[in-house]
Amino acid sequence: MLGKEDEFLRDVDTFIEKLTKDANSYVKEELLKLRFKLMDLHERSLVKINHSVMELLCAKFLIQQGYTVDIEHVIEGSLICDVYGIKGEGSYIIEAETGFVPPNHALDPDTYCKARITSKISRYSNYATKFSIGTPPYYIVEVPGTFTKPPRYRSKEELQEAKNLCDLYYTSPQVDLDEINNAHLHSIVIIDIDKAVIREVDPITYMANVVYSRY
Repeated sequence: MLGKEDEFLRDVDTFIEKLTKDANSYVKEELLKLRFKLMDLHERSLVKINHSVMELLCAKFLIQQGYTVDIEHVIEGSLICDVYGIKGEGSYIIEAETGFVPPNHALDPDTYCKARITSKISRYSNYATKFSIGTPPYYIVEVPGTFTKPPRYRSKEELQEAKNLCDLYYTSPQVDLDEINNAHLHSIVIIDIDKAVIREVDPITYMANVVYSRY
């Protein structure tokens, strides 16, 4: 029977092999670098396989666009993003969402997930030229409408509503109104692990065709 470390390594290697089947040597080398970082993080119980494979697929997506990519990247202090790419003077952050809801939020899962998405867009996007939320096809990300508008069109009421949502769960540190007002969302990245492909959708199209279809 394989131990947890062996299972993690087996699954990571299997997925990287799948990702690099038709990739060039540069993509393969860059993904292998990330593999070693994931192994170190897993040994310290800091990452799990379902999230790690999402990061690897996002990393390949950015590497193929010419970005130099890191995963579990320290942005500032204790703020760590999932996938960070840099190309010239531009940067790209992707936060991969699995849709996991901890047991202590079993009675408010929808509000909790909305707050988490709002908080991530508000905090992380201010550190990158482009910011995207990554999600598997089976999880619907609900993006607050204010982030589909340029900052100059966001009302004070919308900004306060987003802040109040964040403040329900994130108070150390709190998300401030300037962060929310300056936040931006480039796209929703659909992470299809089964097929090892990514599809990028603009937030307005995503909300119109995916989110609202459930009501």
